[in-house]
Amino acid sequence: MLIGIVRHGQTDWNAKGIIQGQTDIPLNEEGISQATALAERLSEEDSIWDAVISSDLMRARDTAVIIAEKLGIPLLTADTRFRERSFGQVEGTTEAERAQRYGSDWRKQDVGMETNESISARGLEAIEELMKNDDGRNVLIVSHGSFIAQMLQTLCTDLEDTKLGNLSYSILERRDDSWFPLLHNCMRHLE
Repeated sequence: MLIGIVRHGQTDWNAKGIIQGQTDIPLNEEGISQATALAERLSEEDSIWDAVISSDLMRARDTAVIIAEKLGIPLLTADTRFRERSFGQVEGTTEAERAQRYGSDWRKQDVGMETNESISARGLEAIEELMKNDDGRNVLIVSHGSFIAQMLQTLCTDLEDTKLGNLSYSILERRDDSWFPLLHNCMRHLE
């Protein structure tokens, strides 16, 4: 089984450096263009995806719709377990605003941010359910930067933790009881 993991397209908040978390922000024109570019790339490659699923937040869902329509594959019901990390009190702020309010170590403070353990638990549960219910199908997951980064570290412990750009594309393969990266953080479709 393969899973593909895609970060949603750009939003106005991404462009301004504002942390979104679970705030439901739509794609901007650039984000729609990015999603279209990945959909075009995937349509020109060997067909490996059987379905697309996303978080229920509109930036991920709209990215998934563009991809599913271009590839002519089913769009599965959105799953809240693929949502972005909740960033609590810092959602809607820029890095400068966070540093001013909470200091440069704001990530270590109690600002109501969801823990890595919580993200890993809900992400693993959702992926295990996909494996059980969609046995043998290769599923493309459209989600969010912090969620994806945490899940990649959970699933592939030797994988380098790198910043994921909008519309980054990774592929993991399940072998026995482990996941192996076949492609990581690829963005050549945006070049």
